[in-house]
Amino acid sequence: MRSNKQLNQAYSYCQQLANSHYENFPVASRLLPHRMRAPIAAIYAFARTADDFADEGDISDLQRLHALSSYHDLLRQIEKQQYRGRDPIFIALQDTVTRCELPIHLLHNLLKAFEQDVVKSRYHSFSEVLDYCQFSANPVGHLLLHINGQPTQQQLTQSDAICTALQLINFYQDVIQDYTEQDRIYLPQDELQRYGLDETHIITDNTEAFAPLMLQLYNRTSVLFENGYLLGMTLNGRFGWEVRAICLAGLMLLIRLIEQPKSDMFSRPRLTRRQILSVMLTSLNKRRYYNSVEAMLQITRSLL
Repeated sequence: MRSNKQLNQAYSYCQQLANSHYENFPVASRLLPHRMRAPIAAIYAFARTADDFADEGDISDLQRLHALSSYHDLLRQIEKQQYRGRDPIFIALQDTVTRCELPIHLLHNLLKAFEQDVVKSRYHSFSEVLDYCQFSANPVGHLLLHINGQPTQQQLTQSDAICTALQLINFYQDVIQDYTEQDRIYLPQDELQRYGLDETHIITDNTEAFAPLMLQLYNRTSVLFENGYLLGMTLNGRFGWEVRAICLAGLMLLIRLIEQPKSDMFSRPRLTRRQILSVMLTSLNKRRYYNSVEAMLQITRSLL
């Protein structure tokens, strides 16, 4: 049994780690109810450090996989309520899993995504990309919903659509960075070939040849938002506000991607402070959020 002091110190460590990293979308932000911030910070610290095993440092692939395997082992200890170590991340995570009754397989799934990052850098088809998202993105939404309460199956399905859409947007924002820094390409290889493209064209000065492919991918992402955005209408309080804001910000980024010049499709769009403020204010009210999303989906349809 951990003392309150140990738990508080462990959660404080996780929160500091969360606050020290920039992310596209808020992590344990002040929008969330206070009761959710510490558990989310614990999950973030777990995922952040595991992701670093896959990407950071000058170590071999075998060493990366070994480090991720050790995290699987620690999760099994937590599942059996046998973790007695001193790592603050796992002290906090064990408390979070127990108190929030989190399905432990969701955390294992995140590790599987990081393991895949080590051994797989190309994706033959869009279905392979979606399969990756089932491990890299969708568990996060499930974990948040379980921390909030008892989600329905419909909410979990809607969450999958939103999380996958957000993951795809992240891929499309980082096409050049992923390729040049990590030698990873999340654009489907079969569709690149269909349009007469290969990976060397990614760093070309003119990306106009990518336009048909990218617009097709953006359209699929828009459909995912359409299938999932009503999740925000079913959630109340500050958590519902957070979910609506994240969904609305994602849609706004998608429109920015669609509107980019065809000659420069791989630039990384960012939301302005005014746009972020607009997202926050609009998401505060469910009806305004609904009307705004419907209008933005109509814009995507007209642009695509």
